Amino acid sequence: MALIYIVEDDKNISEIECFALKNSGHTVEAFDSGKAFYKKMTEKIPDLILLDIMLPDEDGLEILKKIRNIPETRRIPVIMVTARTTELDKVKGLDSGADDYLTKPFGVMELISRVKALLRRSNGMDGNDILTLGEIFLDGDKHVVYVNNELCELTYKEYELLRLLMQNQGIVLKRDVIMERIWSLDYEGESRTLDVHIKTLRQKLKTAGGHIKTIRNVGYIME
Repeated sequence: MALIYIVEDDKNISEIECFALKNSGHTVEAFDSGKAFYKKMTEKIPDLILLDIMLPDEDGLEILKKIRNIPETRRIPVIMVTARTTELDKVKGLDSGADDYLTKPFGVMELISRVKALLRRSNGMDGNDILTLGEIFLDGDKHVVYVNNELCELTYKEYELLRLLMQNQGIVLKRDVIMERIWSLDYEGESRTLDVHIKTLRQKLKTAGGHIKTIRNVGYIME
């Protein structure tokens, strides 16, 4: 399983996170400050980081920026954990390079689910054969989608977009991540392409299109 670092100064929350993730088979180490975290990072690079924003010695967003600016740590999956609940705070975290965002208080099952999904995504293990969400059924082997037991005709890109969103249920996918994964394009200047495909995909899914939510100025989430 994965090696996960938790950077959290609230002892109670840190203990809950450690207990839940260890019970899921992961190896976990916790740090209550940026200083202790940096020291351990020089010894061993983890598979995933749970990073609190409010820390005693350094803001979590600053730590995240440093992680993303170092080649050896740039691709480590990072989930921001914070008591801040405004959309602007989420945007700041995702724009700084976070892969996902958890708002306190959160449930243990939500934590485990998001960690599992992010590890699967980062390891390239996205090839689920069968994906379901509400009335939507996607069969990866047959490359078909059904909505309310009726065949839904999608173009190749629409299918790949839906598949990516369903594989990451409950996770906000940034626009540039979607553009790179589906079109292998940089986000800048190409956002209209994504918007048009999301619009047509929602239309073809009919009432099930409501599962696709827009996170303003960030990207999309399917839930």
